[in-house]
Amino acid sequence: MTATSERRAHLVLLAGELFAEKGFRATTVREIADAAGILSGSLYHHFDSKESIGDEILTSFLNEVLEHYREAAASGAGPREVLERIVRSSTGTLGHHRAAVTMLQNDWSYFSKQPRFGYLRTALHEIESIWITQLERGMKTGAFRSDLNPKLTYRLLRDILWVPVHWQQGGSWKTDEVVSAFLRLVFEGITKTD
Repeated sequence: MTATSERRAHLVLLAGELFAEKGFRATTVREIADAAGILSGSLYHHFDSKESIGDEILTSFLNEVLEHYREAAASGAGPREVLERIVRSSTGTLGHHRAAVTMLQNDWSYFSKQPRFGYLRTALHEIESIWITQLERGMKTGAFRSDLNPKLTYRLLRDILWVPVHWQQGGSWKTDEVVSAFLRLVFEGITKTD
């Protein structure tokens, strides 16, 4: 990695931390530059705008998520196994991309109205489609209950899956513990069986 690419990666990391803490819209270019110990104008040697930094953070996250989801869906495994692989990969990816997750959760109303960020809707639609396809497959094969509402089930599971990203910062649960508990809850429930 060259010094320029290292500096660029460091700026993305610093900006991501600020976006996660203050929000994307509330964070200024000056604050990013101050955190990096450079003048605001120097930031423009690496990025043409704050939105370019946001693009880098968000596309890196979504590309990684989709790569894992596509691999799981193409594996030929049954729907339960595919969803388990998706959950396991998601947890690791979400943990590495906390800034992107926080940006999407906190600033979605902004991103969703900006044509520049139109790729977010496309990527999130593909993510949803992969989940719903597996849920519907499971319903058809009898692996899952036939009375599930696939879209609602996906939304509930996705939102539950995204929340632990914030717990893991200095939290007492390891990623594997969170994943195992989530999968047990999804596939076994909380009702005691005899």
